[in-house]
Amino acid sequence: MDKDNCCNGNHGDHNCECEEHNHEHEELEMMQITLDNDMVLDCHVLGLFEVEDTEYIALVPEEDDSVLLYEYIESDGEVELKNIEDDEEFNIVAEAYYELFNDEEE
Repeated sequence: MDKDNCCNGNHGDHNCECEEHNHEHEELEMMQITLDNDMVLDCHVLGLFEVEDTEYIALVPEEDDSVLLYEYIESDGEVELKNIEDDEEFNIVAEAYYELFNDEEE
């Protein structure tokens, strides 16, 4: 494997077999969330990202391929996830997510 193309700069690529770099790939962090219907989901954290001075989080439920987007608020060590209620805001956040995370996958 060409060391210049190793991981394509994406250290989230768990299939990278680079031997020329001495870095380890971290497993995705897990987070448990409770939905409005009291259903509890174990989710992989894809990442945090900022849009217009507001922080958001992208999650993937453990047994699903869908991506969940929430506003992410951390205060005094406590994490709060807020639903994105406004359609326009959701569209802006979803577009930012796709731009950020699809670039990493390519």
